[in-house]
Amino acid sequence: MTAPLALTLGEPAGIGPEIALRAWGARAPQALPPFMVVGDPDLLRTRAAAFGLDVPVEACGPHEAAALFGQALPVVPAGPRATARPGRPDASSAPAVIESLDRAVDLVLAGAARGLVTGPLAKAVVYEAGFPFPGHTEYLAARCTPPGGVAPRPVMMIWSPALAVVPATIHVPLADVPRLVTVDLLMETARIVAADMGRRFGLPSPRIAFAGLNPHAGEGGTLGAEDERIVRPAVEALRAEGIDARGPLPADTLFHAEARETYDVVIGMYHDQVLIPAKTLAFHDGVNTTLGLPFVRTSPDHGTAFDIAGTGRANPSSLIAAIRLAGRLCAGEAAARRAEPAA
Repeated sequence: MTAPLALTLGEPAGIGPEIALRAWGARAPQALPPFMVVGDPDLLRTRAAAFGLDVPVEACGPHEAAALFGQALPVVPAGPRATARPGRPDASSAPAVIESLDRAVDLVLAGAARGLVTGPLAKAVVYEAGFPFPGHTEYLAARCTPPGGVAPRPVMMIWSPALAVVPATIHVPLADVPRLVTVDLLMETARIVAADMGRRFGLPSPRIAFAGLNPHAGEGGTLGAEDERIVRPAVEALRAEGIDARGPLPADTLFHAEARETYDVVIGMYHDQVLIPAKTLAFHDGVNTTLGLPFVRTSPDHGTAFDIAGTGRANPSSLIAAIRLAGRLCAGEAAARRAEPAA
């Protein structure tokens, strides 16, 4: 039997537990691949009762989870009990969150889970407990680094059926972006995007569009020199390598329906340039997936939503999309491995 996906709940005071329960409840009509939650089964039982959800929760080992999935939500116990109340995060959540994440990654690296789906994280809570990473992405890169080896370069993609985007720079001040965008950064990002879209998404020659940094992609240099000095040389070098790259293209005309038919993914220069259109077009079914890792990782494209946690109004659509995409990407990875020549 195929190993299930591993799902972390993220911050217990947020909507993670509720959307996990609701995702399992939608498993049949949504045709979801089997998944197991890694965390506190008592927390999920308590939340299911509070929301009036008919979701049986079954504590189990990882190798029992796939067989249980049709009848109950399988939960692999990890970490201490999560005691934070909905909408009220506090430092007591941190050990449960961190140990759940550690255990889930252990299962993926050991092959007991075939991919990782992470619930929304409250960074301020885990920072107080000494979590040394800016977020999931950096933590996962560190976990995938062999002793004395080089860390993989993770790339964040926001994917939906309507649009896939990658920000070349992520959580940095806008004033720093022109300094951080380099030919090497854009080329390395595009190579990772092309490799994973070919291997996992089944697009052997993805069409990659680069958004210009400046209005009108610099208007030939009259509205800023970066597009001609950095973006265009990167695109030309990528094309010389056989990657179907194009640009720089004006960002203000890059996201309408007709334009989206001409590419498979947009690489933008900064966070909001590409995440605003992605979330506008697909707020409830967008998925955050990390490219460049040796395993599949996806996450719902939203945060902890403390303002509605505990109200029963959380929408599981993005988590359901993340689970479904993880299953698709794992299948693509497995097919690519089968196609590789024997060593």
